[in-house]
Amino acid sequence: MSSTSTLPASAAYTAHNLQLKLRKQNSQIKQFFQFISLRTKPRPQKPYIFFASLLSTRRKTSFALTGFFQASFLDLFSLFVPSSVLAEQDCTLTVCASGLAFCDRIVGSGTEATKGLLIKAHYVGRLENGKVFDSSYDRGKPITFRVGVGEVIKGWDQGILGGEGIPPMLAGGKRTLKLPPELGYGMRGAGCKGGTCIIPPDSSLLFDVEFIGKA
Repeated sequence: MSSTSTLPASAAYTAHNLQLKLRKQNSQIKQFFQFISLRTKPRPQKPYIFFASLLSTRRKTSFALTGFFQASFLDLFSLFVPSSVLAEQDCTLTVCASGLAFCDRIVGSGTEATKGLLIKAHYVGRLENGKVFDSSYDRGKPITFRVGVGEVIKGWDQGILGGEGIPPMLAGGKRTLKLPPELGYGMRGAGCKGGTCIIPPDSSLLFDVEFIGKA
């Protein structure tokens, strides 16, 4: 026998197959890591100026749409709300020497109230606590009276006809009046029954008066 030992044929075949399997596994592992490196490769970033310009465009578009919708809303609002209501403003009461206070919410442009003129007017009467005690609007019909001849309480005559620093009302105007008790219903009050009064004695009264025009 030779001194050089040799492997049996079956053992050599098994070793060869083992080498092939190891090479195949190494190849698969290498391909796997190449795939991972491609997937994790950083992508080029877009310039920040692009994002800034896009943001600016979006903001401009947003502002433009906001302005459009606001303008559209105001146009629709003006279709359904009378221009007299849109022109009406809150105002500060001016107190005159007689104690009567007034403010013009809308200054009319029609006929001037003069003594003895038969006029039509709408009104809402309130107590100082805000409670409404009478309203011609609720009745759906304005009142008709001759101004300045005592057909209504003194505060009304003075507040519509003018005098003592109060300008006369013009048709189409709206004025708020605050009457002290002596220019309203005084110590007797009004609408009293069974010990209760719609207008208690010594009440200051608030009236929102709308001078419609000549009757």
